[in-house]
Amino acid sequence: MEMFIDGGWTPAVSGATQPVTNPTTGAVIDTVPTGDERDADLAIRAADRALTGWRATPVAERARLQRRAAQLMRDNADRIGRALTAELGRPVAAAVTEIQRSADLLDVYAEEGLRIHAEIISAAPGEKILVTREPVGVVVAITPFNYPITLLCFKLGAALIAGCTVVAKPAEDTPTSTLMLAELFHQAGYPAGCFNVVTGRGRGIGIAMVNHPIPGKIAFTGGTAAGKAIAAAATGTMKRVTLELGGQSPAIICADADLAKAASAIARHGFANSGQFCYRVNRVYVERPAYDAFLTALLAEVAKITIGDGQSQPVTLGPMINAKIFGNAFGQIGDARDKGARICCGGERLSGGLYDAGYFLPPTVIADTDHSMKIMTEETFGPVLGIMPVDSPAEALRLANDTDYGLAGFVFSGHTGRGLALAERINAGSVWVNDIHRSNHSAPFGGMKQSGLGREKGHYGVESYLEYKTIYLTYDEGLE
Repeated sequence: MEMFIDGGWTPAVSGATQPVTNPTTGAVIDTVPTGDERDADLAIRAADRALTGWRATPVAERARLQRRAAQLMRDNADRIGRALTAELGRPVAAAVTEIQRSADLLDVYAEEGLRIHAEIISAAPGEKILVTREPVGVVVAITPFNYPITLLCFKLGAALIAGCTVVAKPAEDTPTSTLMLAELFHQAGYPAGCFNVVTGRGRGIGIAMVNHPIPGKIAFTGGTAAGKAIAAAATGTMKRVTLELGGQSPAIICADADLAKAASAIARHGFANSGQFCYRVNRVYVERPAYDAFLTALLAEVAKITIGDGQSQPVTLGPMINAKIFGNAFGQIGDARDKGARICCGGERLSGGLYDAGYFLPPTVIADTDHSMKIMTEETFGPVLGIMPVDSPAEALRLANDTDYGLAGFVFSGHTGRGLALAERINAGSVWVNDIHRSNHSAPFGGMKQSGLGREKGHYGVESYLEYKTIYLTYDEGLE
């Protein structure tokens, strides 16, 4: 595949390409251009040319096109989902669901766009103050491998409905599904240059996009270190930023909680996508009276999880994306083991047969952990959970907040007041109480502390792509 710039397929200026590899089999499934700063410039200037006409397009027309694009995503969900499975390794059913839910988010953004309005303040006779909202301009969207369509649509849907144009840079591991999405948007009728996709390896092309003088905003999902670098670079041209960064999300299990429900929710959420997402449960604090019973219930739920080739088998989990991501998770397992923790299940890379071709790490539960261990203090991004006993909810809360991160938290308690009090005191952008489900498309999503800046989804996401403008109007009323 080639890059998608200004409404058409475009090779890299250098002509260089890079392989896209199936993490399940190790086979090369496609090649994409290895772009550099020249390709970034071409795409950004195309977006800038398109901006004048797009920002003047009535929002009702923008909403119509966005709904059309969403429907095309649903119509092509199986095709794009299978491409996503091939490049990511996630089972097909879950990959198709990602496409469908991303389409739903585009519809939510379309509705929110129709609510964008101006305000009029009557200052004095013959004077009015008009407060309008305008698009921030060209948006650079840089996204990771783990949910490439969802995390792009967080940004893309909000930016386009606000009247911005977009240049997207997908992760080098998972570019093909994003390129397919760009083609669908073109088919939906978006003007050339509204949605462009560039591909590349390493941080070079991304840095070129961040430093480019034209874009008005950078929207980034990824690691905290990279997010800090982007934020620092963006100050050079005073770009707006939305940053959804790392997480090390805690769950608190009170002694009076419904342990079966807590175990089911945590197993389902903590190991989804092989643990490769930032707001998953990473560490669990359990009151001592419930510790053994919860651990037994959790292990029973984990035993139901299957792992294998998600393209051809009805499995729960596929492989991890690459050696680096696998190595980080596996290193945390070794660190916990060396410091006295108990590996209750998993803990070793699977081998033999198809497992030899990919980085298959089974769901791993580590008991008797403490805060000397990396599993309880650093982002894992893998199918590994650390479980620690505590003497009280207050101790659990203190430990939950003992982190630089603040993306998500989870509380299970049979006492509604206690559960709500803990949720209010956890320093995180989103907290679930007594169950875990997907984040709602109409609710704000984002982090506190070093988990990021700004919010995405719902009207909160759309507003982050708009600038306020105040217009002072003086006029002769002409009544005399």
